[in-house]
Amino acid sequence: MKNSTLHLSGDGLERLVRELCERGTRVVAPVATEDASDSPPATDYRSIEDAKEMALGGTLPRRSLKELFLPPTEPLFSYHQKKNGITIEPASSSFGPTVVLGAFPCDAAALPILDRVMGWDYEDEPWFARRKATVVVARACPGVDASCFCEAIDVSPDGGRGADLLMVPYKADSRDHLVEVLTQAGEDLVNSHRDVFGGNPDHAAANAFRDAAKRRVSKNLDVRLDTIEAWLEDNFENEFWREIANRCHGCGACAAVCPTCHCFDIVDEPEGLSGGFRRRNWDTCQNGLFTLHGSGHNPRATQTSRCRQRITHKFSIYPKRFEETLCTGCGRCARACAAGMDLPEILARLDHLAAREERRTEEAGGAR
Repeated sequence: MKNSTLHLSGDGLERLVRELCERGTRVVAPVATEDASDSPPATDYRSIEDAKEMALGGTLPRRSLKELFLPPTEPLFSYHQKKNGITIEPASSSFGPTVVLGAFPCDAAALPILDRVMGWDYEDEPWFARRKATVVVARACPGVDASCFCEAIDVSPDGGRGADLLMVPYKADSRDHLVEVLTQAGEDLVNSHRDVFGGNPDHAAANAFRDAAKRRVSKNLDVRLDTIEAWLEDNFENEFWREIANRCHGCGACAAVCPTCHCFDIVDEPEGLSGGFRRRNWDTCQNGLFTLHGSGHNPRATQTSRCRQRITHKFSIYPKRFEETLCTGCGRCARACAAGMDLPEILARLDHLAAREERRTEEAGGAR
């Protein structure tokens, strides 16, 4: 059945949520927040029990899907000291079944990107245990706003990477969808709930939605990632880094909302006199303490070096190691930044600087 297409009506979606919940499966979906000051209403990924709670076609959730698999804080093990030694009890790596309904393609695409680093030299057990327990059903996006730039990062508003099923609405606010089966896990989900899929998919309407979304998003940014990567390698001390760092507060809001940032700190937290937990917590390279050594030396002591690290890691270091750009173009960092640091703007500037350098090289006869 993989790569087949089905029809899912609004009523069928309601039955699907109901059946999943009755079987004890946790269902996660975008849900509108209760903050009346947000216009349009903000959304978050939350557990639901009824399809009416879902905010399909709404704004991009404020935080990414990443924290479903890598929580902001989690215990790795507990320890207990006794007279005859110390006992260690690992945290459980067994998780109940979860289905994500309506994941944005930029969030789904981040998951296989992070699989690379989470399974690089050591398999991160909590990450992969949650991944194995979760079926991701993405929903094609109409293009949220001018901060979206997924098309420039080789993702797409209708991309299915990282998803097991892809729902494509016939209109932005449609309750009816064409559904593409992408993986065996997606096929198993369909077969377990075959009664909710019925009717013929409207390919023409789904394709019109997809084409309009791609046109809308592609207007936001057009850059050459390979050229930017080459420029980053050759311009470690460029004045550009000091210029953009003057705007950065170093607060780390960008990393907190990013679907691909994955740095964490590990600390021991005592509990009482004879035990405690070893816990990992999100961290960010934008924090001045992130690279502070016990000796007091800090190899990235300035905000300039930290801003450079963030951009270089995403668009040069990570691609060289894993052949993946550490970004999916969701635009959350631009929306969350209190200082107006705009990643699409920065990438456009880098592309411009790279093009200018290319012209100078050509005018000098190709010498570098």
